[in-house]
Amino acid sequence: MPAVSPVTSVSAHVALTLARHIDHVFGVMGNGNAYFLDALERSTDVHFTAVRHEAGGVVAADAYHRASGRLAAATATYGAGFTNTLTALAEAVQAHVPLVLVVGDEPTSGPRPWDVDQIALASAVGARTYTVGRADAAATTVIAIEHALTYRVPTVLAIPYDVAARDAGPVPEPPAPRLPAPLAPAGPFAAAAVDGIVEALATAERPFLLAGRGAWISGAGEALGDLADAVGAVTASTALGRGVFPRTEFDLGVTGGFGAEGAMELVREADVAMVFGASLNQFTMRFGDLFAPGTRVFQVDVAAAATHPHVGGYVRGDAAVVARALTDGLRARAARPSGWRESVDLAPLRAYEPGDGAAPDGRLDPRSVAARIGELLPEDRVVVSDGGHFIGWANMYWPVASPDRMSMVGTAFQSIGLGWPSVPGAALAKPSATVVLTTGDGGGLMALADLETAVRVAGGRGIAVVWNDAAYGAEVNLYGLKGLAKEPMLIPQVDFAALASGVAAEGVVVRTLADLDRLASWVAEPEASRRFLVLDCRISGEVIAPYQQEIIRVNS
Repeated sequence: MPAVSPVTSVSAHVALTLARHIDHVFGVMGNGNAYFLDALERSTDVHFTAVRHEAGGVVAADAYHRASGRLAAATATYGAGFTNTLTALAEAVQAHVPLVLVVGDEPTSGPRPWDVDQIALASAVGARTYTVGRADAAATTVIAIEHALTYRVPTVLAIPYDVAARDAGPVPEPPAPRLPAPLAPAGPFAAAAVDGIVEALATAERPFLLAGRGAWISGAGEALGDLADAVGAVTASTALGRGVFPRTEFDLGVTGGFGAEGAMELVREADVAMVFGASLNQFTMRFGDLFAPGTRVFQVDVAAAATHPHVGGYVRGDAAVVARALTDGLRARAARPSGWRESVDLAPLRAYEPGDGAAPDGRLDPRSVAARIGELLPEDRVVVSDGGHFIGWANMYWPVASPDRMSMVGTAFQSIGLGWPSVPGAALAKPSATVVLTTGDGGGLMALADLETAVRVAGGRGIAVVWNDAAYGAEVNLYGLKGLAKEPMLIPQVDFAALASGVAAEGVVVRTLADLDRLASWVAEPEASRRFLVLDCRISGEVIAPYQQEIIRVNS
């Protein structure tokens, strides 16, 4: 039988069609996706980055999207390769990341002993599967792309094992994906709701605007800045929306458990609060304490209804579209700014506790470590975060310029162990920036396979800060304080600096604040002459982050 051309196989139809909409793919090669990767390498300009665990492929693609805004793509083989992606796939679903995961699948003739029901498994975590055939591979690929972009959700694109290399002829000219226009408020009820918000803002004495990642995705920054100026509002953002407002002098930074205490006290003084593109989860809302009982809260989002019971008025629509409509309404009635934000000195309210240097147990106070690192990091940086007790330190002490420069892959699904593979995704999305990973010792060990990937891809513009307290800190804080046995919550002290040296990175054990001087000299060196830097910070578990104190309070 003559060999099938690498550009006419079913896998080539998938690869060449997908290549029109992406520039990077992350993953692990196996039997199920070998022909897809062959076509990708031979016939497209798409760059493939090999990771060392299939979960890492989805994570890297996820982080790539969060830092670039582009459609993400990952690939894995069938069976065990696919099941390895599930936690990362669930995170991408929860975080509304448009991603196409190309996988191998069982033959059309039926499952083999090692095959599993991949469609059911993907559905269980919220991802739809599209399976290609010999006659429709290109069209099905477009449908998968369209679904991912329209609903902002991962889709699985499956290639059955027995058709992957079949000849499908020349790749047809597929149609471009059809995407919906930005959602605008429609109908008399929506119009009345917008008018009601205009009235509330026009008469507000202490207006406050809060924006989340949804506002950034809609490109609402400029429109929100105009609205804030029109009403004289103090602004703030969620952790995933940090930097969306253009006027930083009137911005309080992050709200919720990561917010500075003085800033959060000022938020409670607001008489009208407008929320754009933020789901108002329990952490943003400080478990219901973010706003005072007398604050009138309005929300704008694309969800079907308001997402928190404290919301008194809701408009379903794109954040940028609605923000412009509100500004136009205020101008039409010649509303004047409140003057509230000019009457308050906001800078001191944004300050965080500097820490005590060392905790009573002799290990480092993580607040002091975070503050010092924040002073030393280059301004052109992207921060990627694993999940764990430590997540507050980067959010509090390492401000970033815009939401695409802070990614917390794992927090939507409440998982840990997705930190190391976030680095290559962010590094390729922002090729001039320094990529800074913040991870714990528990999550860092869980994702250790892709330490090598992080070092290989980011090289001399990568930094990892490992918050090493020899424990699963969140569990110690939540359950150890309740008297549960702590032994399962503890981790033997691990030398991450030594682990780093094994993959050609530079490792530094940080036992004193003076040890962080190496970060200062590293930043001053030319990128070409330095290696990926791993800071193994031996911190105390006795210093509990403020957001975690809120969780403890609620659970007590």
